[in-house]
Amino acid sequence: MPRYYSPIINPHPTEEGKDYWWRGASIYHVYPRSFLDSDGDGVGDIKGITEGLDHIASLEVDAIWISPFFKSPMRDFGYDVSDYCSVDPLFGRMEDFEELIEKAHALNLKIIIDQVYSHTSDEHDWFRESRQDQNNPKADWYVWRDAKPDGSPPNNWQSYFGGPAWQWDGYRRQYYLHNFLPCQPDLNVHNPEVQDALLDVARFWLEKGVDGFRLDAVNFMMHDLAFRDNPPSGLPMQFVTRPFDMQRHDYNRSHPGIVIFLERLRSVLDEYGIKFTVAEVAGPEPITELMAFTEGDRRLNSAYSFDFLYLPELTADVTERALSYWNEEDGQGWPSWAFSNHDAPRALTRWSHGANTEGHAKLYLLLLASLRGNIFIYQGEELALPQANVPFEFLQDPEAIENWPHTLGRDGARTAMPWNSHVPFGGFSNKDPWLPIDDAHLERTIDKQEAQLSSTLHFTRKIMKVRQATRSLRVGSLNVLPSPDGVLAIMRGHGDTRVLCIFNLTNEVKFWAPEIEDGMAVIVDSHGYMGSVPGVLPPMYGYWAQICEEA
Repeated sequence: MPRYYSPIINPHPTEEGKDYWWRGASIYHVYPRSFLDSDGDGVGDIKGITEGLDHIASLEVDAIWISPFFKSPMRDFGYDVSDYCSVDPLFGRMEDFEELIEKAHALNLKIIIDQVYSHTSDEHDWFRESRQDQNNPKADWYVWRDAKPDGSPPNNWQSYFGGPAWQWDGYRRQYYLHNFLPCQPDLNVHNPEVQDALLDVARFWLEKGVDGFRLDAVNFMMHDLAFRDNPPSGLPMQFVTRPFDMQRHDYNRSHPGIVIFLERLRSVLDEYGIKFTVAEVAGPEPITELMAFTEGDRRLNSAYSFDFLYLPELTADVTERALSYWNEEDGQGWPSWAFSNHDAPRALTRWSHGANTEGHAKLYLLLLASLRGNIFIYQGEELALPQANVPFEFLQDPEAIENWPHTLGRDGARTAMPWNSHVPFGGFSNKDPWLPIDDAHLERTIDKQEAQLSSTLHFTRKIMKVRQATRSLRVGSLNVLPSPDGVLAIMRGHGDTRVLCIFNLTNEVKFWAPEIEDGMAVIVDSHGYMGSVPGVLPPMYGYWAQICEEA
């Protein structure tokens, strides 16, 4: 098999000043199936997002990331794309998306959409052509290999959702690679023709006016061309939920050629002005890839990993370690952070061990808003929504079904947004939603929280407004200060201004105050206290203190 490569084209100008709209941006993550249903079929849609834009804008965020709404058989709920450049009828029409862009921009909200370049649906026209025989024009657009002499798969690679990462195809009499579901064949992104086609997809959406891309499963985009077996991970069996966990994914993930393609992609984006790119990077030790994908000014702007998304317990030590990798060296990229999203159980339930109190939710939101980098708020975090309880018979997500009951699964984070307590189904739809609404969510609807000034919704607006107005929090430096065990102390600074961010992440009272300058006062905290810096930190408590007034 030939060894593919992609040349570097169109070098990028230096990012002078590095003060673009996306630096320090707050981004609201919309899962379109579950945000708001405008047509009464029980599934959210693009018009529903447009109707809900005023709520999003009220949160003082900069942008929206929308999970896939492209044409798809929906076996992985849109991440199995069958046409990159069309809107699935389930979500509406292209005209609906154009109206969404127009209204969002009128509200000063940027629009970021998913791009899934690792794989397509097996119903994509590219795959249908590729599978016909071994000599057609797209024969090498996917990853095909002959069976071993005994008929077994080409190597030992395992798929993320369980079982071998190879599926036999009777049309070609070969196996094709699928790092995820068998219906999601992996594109051969080593192939320059595939790269060109994907770059054309990017241009299509940039022409529509989108402001950036979130790149799904970036480190799965290229594979080892020698198809070597992955070595064992050595993970103890009590932590194994699928064969995927039992391997180190040295050869079906993290190929060094990925960064060259990302440079080509960045060249395309730079043709359209200031756009934002953020990579999703999965893996047990992702920091090397996070740095490589965002290094300098010719690759992606930002990246995030699953440091917090799968974290079972939030501690000061874990947070300090995650922050320490981004030390603001020259040429280093810009981090992004998310505590919850559509792929992970909600942080409120994971970290509060089921307590699910609004106090916990406020603490986590305050901590997220303290971090240097871009922050993602997943729909419902502003309402303190816990992980929903979805009975097995109602599960939709293939991962949740496969691993039930060993994991919380993803469906519990994907249930419908609760808008209004006075109408059926929480105002999300006028019929049964595609996933059942948890009664606990109906106690935290938007209308109820609008009427309660102490609600998590009002708290979210307050801290986001402060973050937007305070350059120390938005783009300033970050230093971790000495503090007692279980307490995280962060100093954010920009110019002559500083903001102190203190968090007691334990269930114990901490008698401690940092050494501070006279006159410093608490400007926001998770309990509603305002005044001088306290010397007693209640359990699960945090605050921001202003050192000196912003210029």
